Amino acid sequence: MTAPPPPPPPAYVPGHALLAGRTAVVTAAAGAGIGGATARRLLEEGARIVVSDAHARRLKESEAELAAEFGADRVAALPCDVTDETQVAALFDLAVERHGRLDIVVNNAGLGGTADLVDMTDEQWDKVLDVTLNGTFRCTRAALRRMKAAGDGGVVVNNASVVGWRAQRGQAHYAAAKAGVMALTRCAALEAAAYGVRVNAVSPSLAMHPHLVKVTTPELLEELTSREAFGRFAEPWEVANVIVFLASGYSSYMTGEVLSVSSQHP
Repeated sequence: MTAPPPPPPPAYVPGHALLAGRTAVVTAAAGAGIGGATARRLLEEGARIVVSDAHARRLKESEAELAAEFGADRVAALPCDVTDETQVAALFDLAVERHGRLDIVVNNAGLGGTADLVDMTDEQWDKVLDVTLNGTFRCTRAALRRMKAAGDGGVVVNNASVVGWRAQRGQAHYAAAKAGVMALTRCAALEAAAYGVRVNAVSPSLAMHPHLVKVTTPELLEELTSREAFGRFAEPWEVANVIVFLASGYSSYMTGEVLSVSSQHP
């Protein structure tokens, strides 16, 4: 008996001004992945944004596209390598200088790779951990310092992964980094609650975008897709919708949580 084809993704959800008047920083936001989709969804919900990415050319293109659609007064961009503390500080300073406040931070920057542990070099391990875990730490620290000083509360949303919960061959460095992001989220939430800041994370599995196709084999993509209950990959904007929920007042009593955007929660 032939299995029925997977259902198509639902219709795109329009904005409802959930984040009107708020300022958000999004890392790794150039291009068609989760970061880019999140930047667009934040704008559709009324926020002003500062986007960053390590790829300056793609970032400039994304900034121009979003500014043309949503207004140059609501969009700013600054290249940022999250492994560099000076660049991280400059990014967050720009948000306050440009928009007067900092309300939302989405830590999306991450780096993957595939290598069996016996073949993995120290350089491969260190690079993935420095971008994915240490970068999230640096940006979370920068956000909390500014939000604490301002005294107006705020929200941090980190991008984790289901790989932080479950094993996948060749992903020891990435899985360790994402599990670390989850632990960092929970610990930061306890500290930040004292000054009214919430810290949560999303945990996607497979959100399809052009870059992923370039760095992943068709066989692995097919295998990962087959594990999902819907029998399809997520659209990046479906993950972005959950990030918007965590950034909005609808999740006002949630902190220290890791929300699975997948059927693969352990």
